[in-house]
Amino acid sequence: MKAVICTKYGPPEVLQFKEMEKPFPEDNEVLIKVIATTVHIGDTKIRRLEPGLGPVTDFFFKPLMRMIVGFKGPRKKILGMELAGDIEAVGKNVTLFKIGDPVFASTEFRFGAHAQYCCVPEDGMLAIKPTNMSYEEVAPVSNGGLTALIHLRKANIQKGQKVLIYGASGSVGTFAIQIAKHFGAEVTAVCSTANLEMVKSIGADKLIDYTQEDFTQSNEVYDVIFDAVGKIASSKRKKSLTKSGIYLSALALKGNIKLKVEDLIFLKELCEAGKLRSVIDKHYSFEQIVEAHRYVDKGHKKGNVVITIEHKGKT
Repeated sequence: MKAVICTKYGPPEVLQFKEMEKPFPEDNEVLIKVIATTVHIGDTKIRRLEPGLGPVTDFFFKPLMRMIVGFKGPRKKILGMELAGDIEAVGKNVTLFKIGDPVFASTEFRFGAHAQYCCVPEDGMLAIKPTNMSYEEVAPVSNGGLTALIHLRKANIQKGQKVLIYGASGSVGTFAIQIAKHFGAEVTAVCSTANLEMVKSIGADKLIDYTQEDFTQSNEVYDVIFDAVGKIASSKRKKSLTKSGIYLSALALKGNIKLKVEDLIFLKELCEAGKLRSVIDKHYSFEQIVEAHRYVDKGHKKGNVVITIEHKGKT
């Protein structure tokens, strides 16, 4: 099979295409023929060895990151955290899925989605694809949508509460707008001028252009502030919250939160009900993945960057 490997840290050009043996599923795994994946911000942070927590924090965190991820390069050579495709083979103990099932999945920090085939545990973050979405549309839901849901659930949002989403035009932010609306919130989206109409189109009730206005300088207060990009200064986090308000950051470690496949199925049901969709900024072919990384590195993507993987001849 064809895969993209990252053998050392650096710019997008460190990525290389390589012919590899097709993986064989363990007893509890399924083998997925990957049709669509994404270039997630997590992929680019690993490739660059840049945690993205701020200059000072990054300086101290990088040595730890090397210990966790790999000293000279990622231990998991094939990056990619989100995928959608068809099950081609199943392990002998698999009972929930069968060959031919169209699925979507998050590999989390097991990575491996930037390849024509990927093995995923049956009891992992894996679910049947929504019937009304293409593989390209659903691939980003498996991680970006899941991240938004997990964090927003911490706030136990009630109908009518005011929720501000900072960095509303990114992958997590665009999903967060729609999920918060589903929970009954009045959503204020903070993004740049170019993205105001887009976030409005997916449900934002109020818009703030951060290039023109600092939301913390107004008298408006919110029940929940969700920082989808982790860029609100700590000195400003409480200023715009109600007394019982909650600040959430997408960059906060998930801690002891156990990922549940029920959450992925919940997102699938929202998609099929027409209440959740993926915002796709750019499509790239598998052969253009270096270019896709370059684009994501710029830090201005709107929603998601999707990769389509073709299967021709022997894979």
